[in-house]
Amino acid sequence: MELVARGVHDLRGQDGPPLTVRYGPDAAVVVAGLPGSGKSTLLHRWDGPAPVLDPRTSRLAARATVPDRLPYPVYRPVVRTLHLLRIRAALRRPGPLLVHDCGSRRWMRRALARWARQGGRELHVVLLAVRPEQALAGQHARARTAAPGVFRHHVRGLTALVAAVEREGLTAFPGAASVLLADGTSRGRLAGVRFQ
Repeated sequence: MELVARGVHDLRGQDGPPLTVRYGPDAAVVVAGLPGSGKSTLLHRWDGPAPVLDPRTSRLAARATVPDRLPYPVYRPVVRTLHLLRIRAALRRPGPLLVHDCGSRRWMRRALARWARQGGRELHVVLLAVRPEQALAGQHARARTAAPGVFRHHVRGLTALVAAVEREGLTAFPGAASVLLADGTSRGRLAGVRFQ
C-alpha cells in the first residue's frame, strides 16, 4: 500500500499491511522521536532513495578530532553545531533528504522550516510517538543511553509536540506539509519511502 504524505496521518495503534510513504522529489523528511524510539532503524530501512543526515555521523567526526580523555558532554555543542551546519547546507541542494532529529526543540523545528522554505523544499515530519518506557528499552537494546535529564527534556518536548499536533494539526510543526504519527504498533508498517 502507498500513503501520499499530505496533512496529518495518525497511524498510532493501527496494525496493518506494510506502507510505502510517497513524498515530492525535493522533499525534506524529518524523522523525529525520543532517543531509542526507532529513528535510526527507520532511516536505515529508508536510506536507499535519499541521503540521511544523522547526528551520529557528526559525533563520530568530532570524536576523531578530540583527545580520547575528553567526555562527550564537553564537545556535545560542537557536534550539535556541526549537525546543524550539515542540515542547512543539505537543504540548499536539490534532491530528497532524510533528517534524523529528536523533534523536541521548538527552535530547531523553526530552523528546519525556515531552511526548507529558503531551499524551496517541502518539509515533512515522521513523528515516532512511542511511550517513554519503550524508548528506554530501545536505548538499552542498542547499548547507548541518553542521560536521564536529557531524556526527561526530550519526553517533555515530544509530549507537548504530539499533543499540539492532536489539537492544532499541521500548525503545531511550522512549515510542515505533512506529519505522520506512528507508535510502537505501527512504526514497523513504514516499509519504504518514495520521492516523486
